Amino acid sequence: MPHPVTVPPTGFQALILCGPGVSLNTFTSNPEEFPKALVPIANRPMVWYPLDWCYRMGITNINLITPPQSQPPLEAALSQNPHLTSLPSPSPSVLAPADLTLTTGTAELLRLPEVQACIKSDFVLLPCDLICDIPGESLLEAWMVAEGALGGGAGRDHRNTREPKIAGMGGEKGGRRGGLGVWYQTKDREESVKGEVTDFVATAPLEPDEAPVVYPPTDGPVSIRFGLSKLVLAMPMDSLKEKMEDNKGLLLRHSLIKRNAQVKMLTTYRDAHIYVFPYWVKEMAKHNERFESISEDLVGWWAKAEWQKGLADKLGFREILEGKDDGTGESGSHDDDSHEEEVDLQAMTTTKAGSRPPIGHLGEEPRDELRFASRVNSSIDATPDTSEKSDLVVPPVLAYVHPSQPSAPLIRRVDNAALLLSVSLRLAKLESIEEVGRTAASPFAHSQKIAYPAGVAQRCTVTKGDCLLAENVTVEEKCVIKESVIGANCHIASGARLTRCLIMDGAVVGERCQLTGCVVGRRSKIGRESVLKDCEIQDGNIVPDETDAKNEKFMVFQGLEDGDEDMSTIEDFDEDGGDLGF
Repeated sequence: MPHPVTVPPTGFQALILCGPGVSLNTFTSNPEEFPKALVPIANRPMVWYPLDWCYRMGITNINLITPPQSQPPLEAALSQNPHLTSLPSPSPSVLAPADLTLTTGTAELLRLPEVQACIKSDFVLLPCDLICDIPGESLLEAWMVAEGALGGGAGRDHRNTREPKIAGMGGEKGGRRGGLGVWYQTKDREESVKGEVTDFVATAPLEPDEAPVVYPPTDGPVSIRFGLSKLVLAMPMDSLKEKMEDNKGLLLRHSLIKRNAQVKMLTTYRDAHIYVFPYWVKEMAKHNERFESISEDLVGWWAKAEWQKGLADKLGFREILEGKDDGTGESGSHDDDSHEEEVDLQAMTTTKAGSRPPIGHLGEEPRDELRFASRVNSSIDATPDTSEKSDLVVPPVLAYVHPSQPSAPLIRRVDNAALLLSVSLRLAKLESIEEVGRTAASPFAHSQKIAYPAGVAQRCTVTKGDCLLAENVTVEEKCVIKESVIGANCHIASGARLTRCLIMDGAVVGERCQLTGCVVGRRSKIGRESVLKDCEIQDGNIVPDETDAKNEKFMVFQGLEDGDEDMSTIEDFDEDGGDLGF
């Protein structure tokens, strides 16, 4: 049954970046057949979680951006996978720009013509590997209260069907309509893993008259306020360590401290890559061709431009936010198709001395002379002051730093095998809808913990509280399954013991196998009496009988020449570089 959309549709659109998943290469080695967005997390495709999150917050205009080679399997899954087809209508669109490759940076992606044409309003940018239990409408509300300006969105001119223009009533010029990002704690959480990637983030408190984020509690409609701060610095920890090695320390500009008396620096948090952006950010990405990453370049330099003098002009903020001086008094692009006569209201006012030349008798001045005077005054008022350039007010990037308490809602990026296992096991512990009802159940809860009870033999042990078994799973006698997730159409032979394992669809576990902390790919087979601990098995791989291994990857590489290294036992590493999956 589709989830009901309780929140009315918003004016936002969502862009979900579905990259190849380099750090999950054990299961995404062939993105033409099985891209990262379809890797199962707790028996649901990865992309289901950000899609469901968007629908629940009321965003229905959703675009999945993926390389062309991954477009066919992604579109097939959207039309065939039961979890994806159960999502509300309308279905998301798959956008596959022709020049998008597996190594394209996320900021470069925003400059592609297809993506530029796709963005028509304020938008939310998400990765496909996001698991977020924070109500999305609370973040949108916080952005609209703190950053949204009256009429500051992108509006389409009804007289033609050209690109929408950046309209606004002083929103950009007044320092409004900035961005919003989310960061979460990586340490001391149930789903935390060893060596998880972190980012360096520095924040400053907001002014007393600025609104904090609003987050609705679960026990009532009355909202409570969490801390919302201003982002002043952001970069991956790897980049920070490199700069500290080169500079022999952490160097900060005096303008940062002068502008912000209190700065909090965090090193154990990670950028969730949840961004609420105003429409004009697409122009910023297009203007700065050197930007490669959204998190480090676009957001990082934007945050610095708010306090570093002169940086905003170098990044082209003045042209983007204030627009070219065309005599209209508005920011943004000018409609070249408009043939209506421009009226200078400032020259027509009677409360400004010298606003127009004196008239001998009312109504006696010729119409052409009056129009000429109006144009002269308009040209004088519009003449730029070259002697002193006005200060540019840069809209800030707000940072929502998620609370680190163990009871805080779940938020994670699942971009490596260790997180894939830990987050799946965390979700497997959620009570099912059958147990507590749809109203009380988590949005991530399944209908049943064991979808096919008839397939589980009586003489076996399955801890229902922390296990999740999908459809058509057969478990033979004398099996012991604890704290594990088993995908659809899997077969567990007699005497097998599984502890903290993730078994993907169609896998077969042989007799008397002992698996601990393993991630087994789709349609793979584990030989009988094998003992595996903390191992990864590639899709379709066959592990020989009586194999004893620990901390290994079982992968098949085709076309290896003499002297090439077999990477089946090399530890995986994160090559995402803090990006949104590309």
